[in-house]
Amino acid sequence: MSGTPVANDIRRLRFEQGEMTQQALADACGVTRQTIIALEAGRYAPSLELAFRIARVFGVGVEEVFRWQPLA
Repeated sequence: MSGTPVANDIRRLRFEQGEMTQQALADACGVTRQTIIALEAGRYAPSLELAFRIARVFGVGVEEVFRWQPLA
C-alpha cells in the first residue's frame, strides 16, 4: 500500500465536533465520502484548497489538521 507523507488528524477532529460523520464533512467540503476515507487512511494528500476547506469546517488552522511526516 502506498501512502503519503502528509499525515492528518481528521478523524480526531470529526469526533471532537460531536462525532461528525465522514459524509457530513464531505458535504461541507464539497467532496465525496470516498475522498474523506482516503484522506483519513493516509492514502491521499489533499490539494491546498481542500486542506483549507477542511480546516475551516473545524474552525482551526491548516497546521492543526495536517502535518508533514516523511515516509521511512
